[in-house]
Amino acid sequence: MGNLQLPAARQSRDRFRPVAAILCGGLIAGTLDIGAAALINTIDPRIILRFIAGGVLGSSALRGGAGVEWAGLFLQWGMSLVIAAIFVLAALRLRWMTARWMVAGLAYGVVVFLVMNYAVLPVSAWHRINHFTPAKLFANLLAMLVFGMIVARSARYFLHGPPRG
Repeated sequence: MGNLQLPAARQSRDRFRPVAAILCGGLIAGTLDIGAAALINTIDPRIILRFIAGGVLGSSALRGGAGVEWAGLFLQWGMSLVIAAIFVLAALRLRWMTARWMVAGLAYGVVVFLVMNYAVLPVSAWHRINHFTPAKLFANLLAMLVFGMIVARSARYFLHGPPRG
């Protein structure tokens, strides 16, 4: 009998696929992004979390402790889940995004980089636009390309299964 599934069980599993793609892609990419930011800026990841919290709390977050760091982590994960959800919802409508997940992921990484640095950051409590040296621009853009690839690969895997062959 093997893989015989009842229709209701299969429908339930299929409904969970987009949620799994969002959770997996968003949480993995968001967590790794904290590490990437710490490496790029050669600072403790806890300071990165304070900077993230500062987007809501302002510069006082830099003097915060564990509570502010936890707030930064949950804000990072929340933003990452929203970013992943946007990709997954688009991929449900535009099949090419999972068929060509590498191209879609790289393109999405560029979009995320631009939106975060030139739309979100200016309206945050930081009220600024990042100015990058060429090396920092390359490193930050590379981090967002990886972010986009993780989200796209997760969408590909959970929406359509592992690649065959």
